[in-house]
Amino acid sequence: MDTGLLIVILVVIALLVVLALVASRQMRSRRLREKFGPEYDRTVTETGDRRQAESQLQERTERRQRLDIIPLDPADRDRYVEAWRQTQARFVDEPAEATREADRLITDVMRKRGYPIDDFEQRAADISVDHPQVVDDYRAAQAIAAANERSEASTEDLRQALVHYRSLFEELLEVGRADDDRADDDRQPYDGRADTRAEEAR
Repeated sequence: MDTGLLIVILVVIALLVVLALVASRQMRSRRLREKFGPEYDRTVTETGDRRQAESQLQERTERRQRLDIIPLDPADRDRYVEAWRQTQARFVDEPAEATREADRLITDVMRKRGYPIDDFEQRAADISVDHPQVVDDYRAAQAIAAANERSEASTEDLRQALVHYRSLFEELLEVGRADDDRADDDRQPYDGRADTRAEEAR
């Protein structure tokens, strides 16, 4: 074979390999961005490097796949719904303690579903894979809860924390329920917004 032709073939092959790698990386980036939404941008900003951020998000996804996350059975779900109603009712008279209860309730639901709960940052990372749209709410609520322990959170701050906790709480109760379970369950779906609106009106 002519040497010049061989060089051209090798160059073309090398270009095709490079293009395939670029396309693969772009596809991976697009897939992670679509999956994680705002959490993707937050991680990129936090790390300062897109490739490193994507590596972290991929590691989270792989870790999550190794976890055995189970849905709540109806009895547990009803029990948690009632516990949340009581927590919201308590907020009127004892906002600081109600916020602590909300945090404990979220942790308990996560434990029941199979999420590791030893470290907050790891909890947030695990939750971000299944619930990327509300993990920022969880972080915000946790920050207010920490301020609450230092007696630095106002009642309005605590109300916001409860709203943030509720967004994740509702997601944790709904995820994993099969469609046929929904059809068979004639109970009205839980909507804590009405409770909170009533409290805000007082």
